[in-house]
Amino acid sequence: MYRKVLTLYLISLILIISSHSFAQQLSPQEKEWLTKSYRSEKNGWIFLHIEGKPFERGFQRGYLTANEIEDFFKMLDHTEKFETAKEIDFFIDAAAMLFKDNVSEEYVEEMKGMVQGMRSAGKKITYEEMLFMNGFIDILWHWWPQEAEKEKIPDPGCSAFIATGGATADGKIIMAHNSWYFYYSLRFCNIIVDIVPDKGHRILMQSWGPCLYSATDFFITAAGLVGTETTIGKFSGFNKEGSPVFERARKAMQYANNIDEWTQIMIENNNGAYANSWLLGDIRTNEIARLELGLKHHSVEKKKDGYFTGSNIVDNINILREETDASYDDVRDFCVARRVRWKQLMEKHYGKINVEIAKSMLADHYDVYLEKEEPSFRTICGHWETDNGIVPGTWGAYLPGGAIDGKVVDSEMAKNWKLWARWGHPCGIEFNAKKFIEKHEQYEWVEEYLLDIPAMPWTIFPIMEMK
Repeated sequence: MYRKVLTLYLISLILIISSHSFAQQLSPQEKEWLTKSYRSEKNGWIFLHIEGKPFERGFQRGYLTANEIEDFFKMLDHTEKFETAKEIDFFIDAAAMLFKDNVSEEYVEEMKGMVQGMRSAGKKITYEEMLFMNGFIDILWHWWPQEAEKEKIPDPGCSAFIATGGATADGKIIMAHNSWYFYYSLRFCNIIVDIVPDKGHRILMQSWGPCLYSATDFFITAAGLVGTETTIGKFSGFNKEGSPVFERARKAMQYANNIDEWTQIMIENNNGAYANSWLLGDIRTNEIARLELGLKHHSVEKKKDGYFTGSNIVDNINILREETDASYDDVRDFCVARRVRWKQLMEKHYGKINVEIAKSMLADHYDVYLEKEEPSFRTICGHWETDNGIVPGTWGAYLPGGAIDGKVVDSEMAKNWKLWARWGHPCGIEFNAKKFIEKHEQYEWVEEYLLDIPAMPWTIFPIMEMK
């Protein structure tokens, strides 16, 4: 079996190398690095295995996903110039200034490795551009609104839960998540990365563009930890002197041995960017936890029986009232509506939750405001593109966004280094970009980056394994 996998890997590597115009410039060392890595694709996902010291694993990722990283940068360049009237260099300079002394040498080297890998693949890229792409959430979603004294951009709208003990069919942990945002941006989170670092724990995670951490946040670590999150909606607060979220989140995944260590890494020197309700589990103890992390306030809850859900509304009253302007009980609001729906689903399936039920919950279309089944802005499987903007609590009419994936893992899968993933809406409804633009011409400005989202099947990853 291993020989078959190795043969398939070598064939794919030869095809990748031969497709790059600068392949002949690879050094013997770089070629040797690439033999430790591989890329494969299935059902809309890119699966990437990288390993080794920081620079070499960065080189592997930069080389094997050079085209995707280049496209991600072009998308940011186009959309942010349209949204802010600022050239991308303005934000790149801001990232260089803010992160100069706030990124550990290990991750600086990994990003430099990605830059070199992309250059060897024939792409023009600088370290400063790579740094910005890793910190784009800190810069665009937090620093810039504060700097410009403008309203924060619309929050991502992920839906998630983690359950254990009496809540699940086998008494062990089950975790599920779908990612929400604009389709033209979130389509770059179709990467599942298997990282085997020379130090710390192995990581299996979904990732966005070239981000060192997950950014969409669904992961398994060799310490026996699983984790996900949903962003805290309508949050404001940012500390320029703090540590960027990509530094803290990656460090927590790579070096935390337990839930307590994980949460402490995230809390220490927190800059407030990507304020989240983090859902964590330890498959060795069946304990689950929720870290609600604002800038001024945070709280940690743990249990071995029950569940936590996430819908972009925070339960911590200090964060809710002092760091957000969010509603907690208006079901016209998509965060509140999904919080209510999660409770209904958990009560319905309590004690029976397994992988298949988790998949069905991620695909749920019951709108608690309309009190009927209808894909909408307020359903767990979100469809902003269907919302006419009439009901208060929406961001506008017919936004090209919503839930773009689904991921599920249970304790047994995590133990065996596997997870379920579905690219596209968890419900299976396709998004046709051409038809959408024809109907909603106001979005012609982003037509180049708005692609179809086909209905893909649920798939188990990794799809091939290096021994």
